[in-house]
Amino acid sequence: MRAVDYRALAALDAVIGHGSFEKAAAALAISQPAVSQRLRTLENSAGTLLVVRSQPPQATAAGQRLIAHFRQVKLLEAALDDEPGQGAQLPALAIAVNADSAATWVLEALQPLLTPPSCLLNIHLDDQDHTLSQLREGRVFACVTSETAQVAGTISTPLGVMRYICVAAPAFAARWFGGGFTADAVARAPALVFNQRDALLERYVQHRLGAALRYPHHSLASSEAFVRFIEAGVAYGMVPVLQVRAELAAGTLVDVTPGDGLDVALVWHAWDIQTPLTRRLSERIIETARTWLL
Repeated sequence: MRAVDYRALAALDAVIGHGSFEKAAAALAISQPAVSQRLRTLENSAGTLLVVRSQPPQATAAGQRLIAHFRQVKLLEAALDDEPGQGAQLPALAIAVNADSAATWVLEALQPLLTPPSCLLNIHLDDQDHTLSQLREGRVFACVTSETAQVAGTISTPLGVMRYICVAAPAFAARWFGGGFTADAVARAPALVFNQRDALLERYVQHRLGAALRYPHHSLASSEAFVRFIEAGVAYGMVPVLQVRAELAAGTLVDVTPGDGLDVALVWHAWDIQTPLTRRLSERIIETARTWLL
């Protein structure tokens, strides 16, 4: 590929980031045909397709690599400005975190970076078993993940352990698990999972009963609503102890298998880009996580 055209890279990043050519044009203050022309020129230079023209547009693997490069360059450029401007002039960072961390300790970590704002954050929520793929594809600068695989050009730091327990409303537990957390009860009781990729309950059932079992389940991709649904007595599920201490103390939730649980070790993976902003972000995430996690 010839010398990189950063105006064209900006167009590529805007198309994928905003989800359409029209919105990308508005963000860059140019016409939509100009965005398309810049992208075609970039693809001709790269010799490969960079964007799948779907709704919304999707970056190919080559496109993701170029976007990751562009965002790294923007971070380094932002570090040259000792007094970053306000609003749109603030450097932008994308990170991926699991929803349970976002619902418990992540806000405390990020608040000093946002009051007053030193950057604009795009926080991607995903299962902790899948956030690393977003870093690997260049979609985010850093992620909180349960995966330990190394990614070239990144630094990984252990954060601690998030403990999950199996909880239900008292009446639900009495109805479905009165005879214990048995294979028969698991096969009949309605469970709640975060989404279809959420394997926590599956892993816990195998840990507890020694076998992989099928179980009926609802799905709800919201950590806060997840707890409320279980508290309402419509299902049982795996939740972080951090998130339900008050409910356990008040008796609105009970531990279905007292004294047992599932420990998930979390890791912070970040691009090895050392600027004051990226160092501060990593320091805040690591310090806060180690205060809250086991």
